[in-house]
Amino acid sequence: MAWYVDEGILSCVNTLVMRGTDVLDFRLFGYMDLESRTPLREDAIYRMHSNTKIVTSVAAMQLVEMGRLDLDAPVERYLPAFAHPRVLRADATEVSHADPAGGSIRVRHLLSHSAGLSYGFIEPDSLIDKAYAAAGINLFGGEELTLEELCDRLGSLPLVYEPGTNWRYSLATDVVARIVEVVSGQRFDDYLEEHIFRPLGMVDTAFHVSPEKVDRLVTMYAPTDLFNPMKPGLVKAEDPATGPYSRPRRFLSGGGGLVSTVADYLAFIRMIVNGGTWNGATLLKPETLALMRTNQLSAGVHVAFPMWAMPGTVFGLGFAIKQAVGAEEPLMARDEYHWGGMAGTHSWMAPNAGITGMCMTQRMPGFWHPFSHEFKAMAYRLAGRAS
Repeated sequence: MAWYVDEGILSCVNTLVMRGTDVLDFRLFGYMDLESRTPLREDAIYRMHSNTKIVTSVAAMQLVEMGRLDLDAPVERYLPAFAHPRVLRADATEVSHADPAGGSIRVRHLLSHSAGLSYGFIEPDSLIDKAYAAAGINLFGGEELTLEELCDRLGSLPLVYEPGTNWRYSLATDVVARIVEVVSGQRFDDYLEEHIFRPLGMVDTAFHVSPEKVDRLVTMYAPTDLFNPMKPGLVKAEDPATGPYSRPRRFLSGGGGLVSTVADYLAFIRMIVNGGTWNGATLLKPETLALMRTNQLSAGVHVAFPMWAMPGTVFGLGFAIKQAVGAEEPLMARDEYHWGGMAGTHSWMAPNAGITGMCMTQRMPGFWHPFSHEFKAMAYRLAGRAS
């Protein structure tokens, strides 16, 4: 991992491996920022981006356990804006070319990204993503919406496919966050603080970084060549003191808004690996976590991105699941469940190998980057030798 820093491909990276809930190895490489070359701190704060989705999914499943949220309920029961969904026709050339959907979006469709929503930026030339932009749904600039405002706008737009029939990465987890607000009667950040962060002792996890902690926020960098992930060269993309995380946010994004530290996120992952209990607190039942690790997609449907290949991967309720291993992967990788963030914050749990891995950097984009695959491959090789 140090090689990636030395070569100028990453500004920093941390790695952590657990067996069960015991940390076997934790390493820090690189710098808080390349300008001052301050060494990376153990208590550094990272923009977690889509690792937030796992936290939001746990919050929703807590409400399911309480009997307050029904996975099979139509979403319009909680969010009326999603009543009477429409689906784009296959030959649509404008957003109005849509027909009534055959059924409602269900809550489990949102948690598994099979609802028919989109993200607005992954395929910017697609008809649906252009429609999102025209509706002011832009995660990388412009007006910052609240969760309620986002859902009202999403509800007015057509779906890409019939709910439950396909997979498309999307704003679905942000819709889940709004449902958590409606069902719980709390703001999303307040719910997370009371029901997840405080019980687990996650003292540095939030939707922004307070002034006294801003020196611990790692500087974000972007590559000089977006299309060659291994080409050296980084440019500063976001300053900790003036960037969007330096102040409270209107958009409490359940899909990508949290910042956290290794210690905080480790407590959260330990809870998951330990069957829902950690730090003397029980957040979920083991059977609920087992359901979250169970494929929710229709037969023959798999996780698919236009730019990243994930063969043999399906999706549960908040986790991607490795249903089949590739030619270069060990058999013990089967049933691995995982997800990561766009800036390079990855976590994966491997029940057949008995290990868990985390690695984090701040590179945009850094999801599905070779550094994380190499780290995982090394961890599996070491687990194989030790077993």
